Order: sequence, then structure tokens, then C-alpha cells
Amino acid sequence: MMTPEEPGVMEESQPGTEYSADGDVMPGNGDDAQVSGTILEAAFVDPAYQWPPPDGQGKNAIELKASQSLMADLEDPTIQFDKETQSFVPAKPQTPLLQPGQKGIRHTKTVVEDHSYRGFWCCKWSVKNQVSENIREDPFEVDYNGKLIELRDEEVAEPRPIAEQVHDPGEKVKDEKQQRRENRYGKVPEGILIYRLNTSTRRLELLSQPHTNTDTDALVRELVVVGASPSNDRSRRGMDLVGEDGTRASLVACEQRTAIAWLEVLDMVLGGNNALGDEATSMTMSSKKRGQQVEDQYLNLAKYSNRLIRAGKLDKKKSNRNAGAGSAGIYTSIELQNLNGGEEKEALESVAKRRAVIKDSWDFYRMICSLLRDKHKYDEVFRRMQLDPVYPYLNSMTGLNDPGDDQTSASRENVDKLVTQKDLPQYIRMTKLEMAKDLCRKAEETMPSLVEICKALAGSLGIEEVGVGPVKDPRTAIKKADAKYGGDLLKVTDYCRSLLVVKDFPSLLALLELARDSFGPLIRRVKMSSLKSDKNPKPGGYRDCIINLELKDHICEIQVHLWPLWSVCGIDGFRHYRHCVEYNTDSFPDPYDSLDGLDRKTRAELIVMAEEAVVGTPLENLEWYHEKHILDYFAEAGLFLKHGLDVWAETTLKQLIRLRTESPDIGPDHHETIVLYKYLAEALRKQGKRAEAEEAYKKVEQAEFRRAEETEEAEKTLWDSVISAPAEALEMIMDPNKKEREEEENVKREVRASKKQWRKIRQERFKFLDSNMEAMHDEKKDNR
Repeated sequence: MMTPEEPGVMEESQPGTEYSADGDVMPGNGDDAQVSGTILEAAFVDPAYQWPPPDGQGKNAIELKASQSLMADLEDPTIQFDKETQSFVPAKPQTPLLQPGQKGIRHTKTVVEDHSYRGFWCCKWSVKNQVSENIREDPFEVDYNGKLIELRDEEVAEPRPIAEQVHDPGEKVKDEKQQRRENRYGKVPEGILIYRLNTSTRRLELLSQPHTNTDTDALVRELVVVGASPSNDRSRRGMDLVGEDGTRASLVACEQRTAIAWLEVLDMVLGGNNALGDEATSMTMSSKKRGQQVEDQYLNLAKYSNRLIRAGKLDKKKSNRNAGAGSAGIYTSIELQNLNGGEEKEALESVAKRRAVIKDSWDFYRMICSLLRDKHKYDEVFRRMQLDPVYPYLNSMTGLNDPGDDQTSASRENVDKLVTQKDLPQYIRMTKLEMAKDLCRKAEETMPSLVEICKALAGSLGIEEVGVGPVKDPRTAIKKADAKYGGDLLKVTDYCRSLLVVKDFPSLLALLELARDSFGPLIRRVKMSSLKSDKNPKPGGYRDCIINLELKDHICEIQVHLWPLWSVCGIDGFRHYRHCVEYNTDSFPDPYDSLDGLDRKTRAELIVMAEEAVVGTPLENLEWYHEKHILDYFAEAGLFLKHGLDVWAETTLKQLIRLRTESPDIGPDHHETIVLYKYLAEALRKQGKRAEAEEAYKKVEQAEFRRAEETEEAEKTLWDSVISAPAEALEMIMDPNKKEREEEENVKREVRASKKQWRKIRQERFKFLDSNMEAMHDEKKDNR
């Protein structure tokens, strides 16, 4: 095994020891002789250079914006990268006579000629030419860097005849790959260091040459790794390594996925005894062969993922395609090896299918994170909406034919629904599908009348968000009837449907009053139970008001939405509701709980998919308006917490908190920011950082205290105090029911005060309601 410090010097081989093509010791011939290793190669940052690279690449900047042409150039052996000019120049032609690993003998022939001439006193010419050959034989060997190594006498072996020098096809392929690596490493851009890790020996070695500004004293050239952990680097690309001699080193990868893959495979190789985590689920398998199989499957997935990223096949957007084409990415290499010289055994088709399964799992987990995030947003919005002075009055109102059923019940069957479609005699002879089609036909006939009513309401109240239709599909109606109404299609009342979005609670009260005065006889139901403080919301946290009208003997539905709630998801709120119903997301409040029960290998593969999702936007480049990637990183932080990568969970959560604090729509006191502080406190506590964890918990407590103050301030009135003096405390002892009676009276007074506020707002914003009422009274008098 050659060392960079002493080129050309070979280490003595121990008897019975086998060496790989890279010079690493291979496993012995024991029971686990078939257990193979993996060669990982990747780009790391030279600490002497600025990172990330500045605008306008110079001699001392790290070039990571290579195009596809650069990638092609690196595979071209006729050119090489010149560090001085930072450009490609023609390479010196090299024609090796022997393949790497072959031995030979160099013959040196010395020719001596002796000439005799006619003497000064001689009378005739005398010429004598004597030729002697002194042949010297120097045994040598060609190493894998293409250099000649002189062999000692005991290492001299007779060269095989040319006819006997038959090479294994696998060895030839391996040699060609080695030559491509040499060409690649000779053109490494300034500021990048290429390292290789052999998992069978845990040996880390530097492949590329140092640069102009490299600190050679601190440079890690070779290390046998016995411990590895993620470093507390802001870029989330750092690794802290421990050598078998006690040497400690820190490496920063050029890409996030490099650090993640290397640390994961080191955890597998080291048996979970490093600092990656204290979970009992680490790879401490009794069978090394099974452990190698798990390692191979994980690395095959990571290798396949890297290929997709480099090829730009993960996203149709041009920006994301270019993101994977950097020069750092093309140095990422994962080669599975075994003693027989073969490579990865798992077929490419099998890897692709397995990746598709893992990708679906990632998408599902990310969707759960999105659904519960939006549910918490709904809860927070509704909490703030209840501070509206007119809410107590609205909360005291009773809907029409509103049973107030539990919106989040398990079966969600409303078998006692009072408002239904008209049951016609012909429905007895129809199948369920025929009946659903007939009801949809009636909905089509009724739709124009519903449109006119919605136009009138929107025009009077200045509503801008209005939607009508489409008519519900018959098969969709059957599914809804089976899920909610025990299969009764007549209880489905939204075949013909529309939506209105009002600004706030006062606007909702105005709409209800206008609807009552304009077409009161047509109203069959007003359902507003989900807006009550003592009732559960719909699955997923949504709350709205539903008005059912009977038009042309058909029940139609107007869904009235409140803008603060509507703005959370917009029109996608319907999909949010369906998914929450389908997956029963209300059964667990924490999205990270959905990861419980997964083994370590599955979590590691999900992290690979997470890195695919954010490949175009590293954590350090994330901005507050990158909502999609913020959700990706939030989901990945949960994987880190469950996987024992608490350092990276801390780094990710701190960055997300900073972005949420900077966001003009969220800020430091928003519910979502406080939730991030909770997870950050957990990550800090698991690392033993008690002081920082307490500081994060303090942020959460302060936010909860502020919320309580807001609620008390909104509800504060002259009659709020129950016990304000010792005399009142004595009265409470003598009359235990006094508090309940006073609370009931306080609620009534609060409602009256709220109604007074509504009248004031009604006079200011909806004065036309009085004119509308007077016109209706005049019309009634004329009819009499």
C-alpha cells in the first residue's frame, strides 16, 4: 500500500494476507470470507478555501458549477485540468507497456567499441572494432498509479511468457475504471479534496493532490476510522472522525447527501457503536453477511439516487436539473466489491423498484407532515378568530336543523340527518347508480337558480370569492352515502353546490341575516356547529358554515367559508379534508409519530429520498419563501430525530426557526415557529445540552403565556372577577353553587355585550340590511 509521503515504497505483505485493487486488506478466508466491502469516493472541501464559492470563480475559489460539458471532459483522457490557469490543457500521452499489477524485467544493454588506427610511425592502416555487451536485468512492477517500482531480490518473480499472460475480464474492467479515476483526480478543481473510504477495512485515504493554499500539516491523508459522528457545522455537511490511533479529524463534504451516506454506512460498518445515536435498533446484527446485505442495499439505493441526480431526471424544472451537475457531484462514486472481483449483485431493475417503494413512502410521510401542519394552522387561526368581539354572540346562536353531530367521529355517519332529498316513488325500482344519476340530473336543472342566488348575496356583501359547481359525480355520491349515511343517497345534499368566502365573523352574520330576509322560506338547514367553541372541527381542523336551500324540489348547498381559515389551503382545502378523512390524521397530533415502528434501514433510505427532494436547494441556501423545501426539511428533521442524528436535527431546526422568524407572514410568535422550538428543545436535550434546551423551552412557555394573556384581555369585563375580596371567598364556602350561577350569568352578559358590538358593526358596515328589512315589511303590507 503506497503512502502519499513515500511514493514508490511498498509495505511488506503479511503471509496469507490478500489485498484489494486499492491496496486494502481484504477479509480473511474464515466463515465470513464472502462478506464484501464497498469503495466510496466523494468530494470534500479544503478548509483553506472559501465556501461557498464567491461570485466569479477565480484561482482560489471552489468551482462547483460545472456544466455537462465539464463532466464529459473529465471522462476524456486526452485532456487534463491545469490548476494555474484553471482551464483544460492537452494531456501528455501515456502508453503503458504493462497493465497495473504486472511484473517484468528491464534489460539494459551496454555496447563498447574499441578502434585501432594507423600509428604515427606505422606505414599501413590497422582498424579493429570490438563489440561487447554488458546486460543488466532490473526487476520492476507497475503499480496502480502507473509508476514503476523496483523490487527487492526476494520479490523478484520470473515474468510469465506472453502467451500465459491471460487476464481475467473482471480485472480488465477494474483496471479501466482505475485509469478513469486517475484521469479524474488529475483534474480536480482548486479547493476540492477527493477521499476514498473502503468499508471492508474502514480505511480513509486522500486520492487527490493538495492545492496551493492547503494546510499540509493539518491535512488528513489516511485514517482507519473507529468512530464517526455528524459535526455541528451550519452547512450540515460535516463529519467528525476518530482514527484507531486516537487521531481526530473533521471533514466537510461538498454536498449534504455525501455526508449523510458516508455516516450511515460507517454506522453500519462500526455496528452502531459510534456517536450516530444510542438506539438499540442500530446495525448490531449477529450475522455479518446479513449486515453486509443491508449495507449493499442501502448503498445501491444511494448510488442509484446519485445517478438520477447527475442525470437531472428528478425534476422537469431546468433549475433543478442543473443543480445536480456540479463538479463536486461527479466525484461521488459508490462501488460494491467482493473477493471474486465482481461488483454489485442487486440488479438495476430491482434497485429501481425498491427506490419507487421508498419514494412513495417518503411522499406519504411528507404528506402527513403537510396535513398536520395545516391542521395546526387551522387551530391557531380559529383561536385568534375567537378573540373577535362578535364571536360570543355567534357562538350563542343555534343553527336550523343542525344536530351538532361530532365532526370527527370514527364512523362519521349522520343517520339522523333531518334534511334529505325528496323520496320519489320511482326510486324503489332503480338501482343505486340509476338513483344517483337521476339526482345528479335534477342538480343540473337546479344549478342556474343557485347561481342567481349566489350572485345576489355576493353583490350585496361585496364578496369576491365565489364558486359554483360542478355537479357531484354519481359514483362519488355513492361513496359519500356509504361512508357517512349508511348508503342512503337521499341524505347527500350537495349534488348541486356552491361556495362563498366571507371576510370575517361580522360578514358571516350579515350573510345569514340577508339570506333569512331574502329567501328565508327556501332555507332548510343552517349548519354552523363546527364554528362553536365547544364542538370539534371537521377532520383536518377545518370549520365552516353550510346553508341548504330547496330549489325546484331539490336540496342544494351553499358552503360559506371564512377568509382566515380559507387562506390556509385555499381551494386545496377540499383535498386536505379528504386526505385527513382517509388517513385519520386526527388520531395523532405529532407528524413524527408516523415514523414509529420503522427500522433503521428504512429510515436511512427515507433520508436518501429527502436529500433527493432538496438537492437543488441546500440548507444554507434556503430562503423564507421556499415553502416547498421548508416542508421537505421539516420532514427530514423528524427523520434525524428518530434516527439518532440529533446534531443535524438541531442544525436543520435552527435554520427553519430563523426562516420562520424572518417571514413577514409568520414571525417569531407564530404557532408554527413555537412548534419548531419544541422539536429543537428535544434535539438539544438528547445531546445533553441542557442550558440550550431550557432556553428553547422558555420560548415555548413565553408563547403560551402570551396566548393566555390575549384570551384574558379579550374576555375581560367588569364582571369577570369571581373572588376579589375575602368576603366573597366566604360567600363561596357558604354557597358552593354561586360560582356556577355567576359563570352562567357572565356568559349571558358577554353574549349581550357581543350582540351590542355586532349591532354597532352592522350599522357601520352593513347599513343596507336595514333598508332591505324595511322594503320587505312594505312588501308584506302591500300583500295584505
